[in-house]
Amino acid sequence: MSATDATELESGVRSYSRNWPVVFDRAVGATLYTEDGQEYLDFFAGAGTLNYGHNNPDLKKVLLEYLAADSIVHSLDMLTTARREFLTTFSEKILKPRGFDHKVMFPGPGGANAVEAALKLARKSTGREAIVSFTNAFHGMTLGALSVTGNMTKRGGAGIPLVHSTPMPYDSYFQGDVEDFLYLERMLTDTGSGLNEPAAVIVETVQGEGGMNTARAEWLRNLAALCKKHEILFIVDDIQMGCGRTGGFFSFEEAGVEPDIITLSKSISGYGLPLALTLVKPELDVFEPGEHNGTFRGFAPAFVTATEAINRHWSDDTLERSTTEKGAYIESRFNSLVARFPEAGLVAKGRGLARGLQFGDAGTATTVARKAFERGLIMETSGPRDEVIKLLPPLTLTHEELTRGLGIIEECVTEVLTEAKA
Repeated sequence: MSATDATELESGVRSYSRNWPVVFDRAVGATLYTEDGQEYLDFFAGAGTLNYGHNNPDLKKVLLEYLAADSIVHSLDMLTTARREFLTTFSEKILKPRGFDHKVMFPGPGGANAVEAALKLARKSTGREAIVSFTNAFHGMTLGALSVTGNMTKRGGAGIPLVHSTPMPYDSYFQGDVEDFLYLERMLTDTGSGLNEPAAVIVETVQGEGGMNTARAEWLRNLAALCKKHEILFIVDDIQMGCGRTGGFFSFEEAGVEPDIITLSKSISGYGLPLALTLVKPELDVFEPGEHNGTFRGFAPAFVTATEAINRHWSDDTLERSTTEKGAYIESRFNSLVARFPEAGLVAKGRGLARGLQFGDAGTATTVARKAFERGLIMETSGPRDEVIKLLPPLTLTHEELTRGLGIIEECVTEVLTEAKA
């Protein structure tokens, strides 16, 4: 079957294969290879699923050994050695050093499962229905997750009204012209506001799909305090920005907050294998046995690679420091572009190795991303108008790979903006 026949057979809902119309065959580290051997530097990393790169050799080794030993692959939520080892390692290396006592729930294989479980738990434990979300948020494609997502195109795919959630302004939504949480606090305290008492607030510390919008640490602390004041549960969706993407293992660590519920997926397995976690404070662990379940809520090979990833990369702060340094380097290079093209309305955005460059004109970011692909670099766009080029490279990429990729981006930005001025 040819590539054309294959795509004609597939549903029209496919998206990434439209942006990158080649047939990929294998991948190593930060490089993808097509079936005819062409190389592409990967600044997409499975939308943040491959923080440790493609086919990381250390993770691949333990995975192959596990499979070769006829070890358990599918086990629902039965106790296995792989499950026990993961839970022990996650507790000792991630939760306890941060003073967290959250229970670990395996809600299903993907991030949307984790969000659905978080919303259900919040409602069950509080007896309330309403959820507060934020402008430009993205939390998943299932109905509950869509109800707290801001993108109208994605919401439109639901086919039914998405209810029981209320969007509020994200950090800097009004460019600092309005005091933080002025509207939300007034709505919470005014008995005539029409806002039902919320069960929870759900937030991303960096809105990847929303345009690489970054919440300030102060804003997050104030949001957490507001939730505590009004007895509202504080949920952080760390599916794309967790597992070291912004520096620390959790993206909210620099703010010094402790969410009531945390969702993780994407890079938690370390290898691109499906795994998701919903972390809940013990007093919120109120589901009855089997009240929330799923056939693939404990994929054992993912436990094995996740355990190895944590042991390898989170026993010290080497990766965290490297990610912070690489992120600062991207920021400096993007700031140079901003200064070089003041008329273009460029804005450098993001934290750690979650970075974006926003363009003033809708469509320019798409053109830059297309030209970058033609030069051998893969990256996507984000934002409500796809006005931001979005960088999520593997955290483990080399300085040479980072420099080469940024060079391609600078070439493309210069070409597109120079042509626009001509």
